[in-house]
Amino acid sequence: MKKSLYLLNVCGLSMYKKCVLYDTVRVPPTELGEDIEISVSRALREKLEGRIDRHLGMIVSILDIVEIGDGHILFGDGAVYYDTTFEALVFQPVLQEVIDGIVVEVVEFGAFVSIGPMDGLLHISQITSDFMSYDSKKARLVAKDTKLSISEGDKVRVRVVALSLNERDPRESKIGLTMRQVGLGKYEQLEEERKKEEVA
Repeated sequence: MKKSLYLLNVCGLSMYKKCVLYDTVRVPPTELGEDIEISVSRALREKLEGRIDRHLGMIVSILDIVEIGDGHILFGDGAVYYDTTFEALVFQPVLQEVIDGIVVEVVEFGAFVSIGPMDGLLHISQITSDFMSYDSKKARLVAKDTKLSISEGDKVRVRVVALSLNERDPRESKIGLTMRQVGLGKYEQLEEERKKEEVA
């Protein structure tokens, strides 16, 4: 009986992918009287949603059940194990990919940016070439010469430059981001640059 997650098919080229996966799921004896598809779907969500797989990325949502195989029982366990094929939405950060995000927290060493179901770190050295300081009263980072500021709620366009996914503890996963390239930055800053180019 297969007990680990297998990728059968994948659609999509961006960070979000729709995958067809195969796994064995345990349905406890208390749920054996219910509709089997509902029980298997619930068990899959509890087991897999939010889980990180180093090959797939983060499983965001179980979308649909494709096929449920015959149930298996193990000696001494009242549950039934079902080999199941299903569709799932997966989030897989890709190195060098450009993505839009929202600043969710600003600290002395940088800003955390939400890029979907995960947050990435925009280190203070990766925001601009200008010297930046932390304004603790307003919880923001401010550039010395350009006066560029980064605050919670700012919309930014960033590039993924470092990636380390931790299967055992998803909270320890690290995504490094940068804004120090052409076409990246705060939305307001990018809009100003676009207007200047139109005038020129």
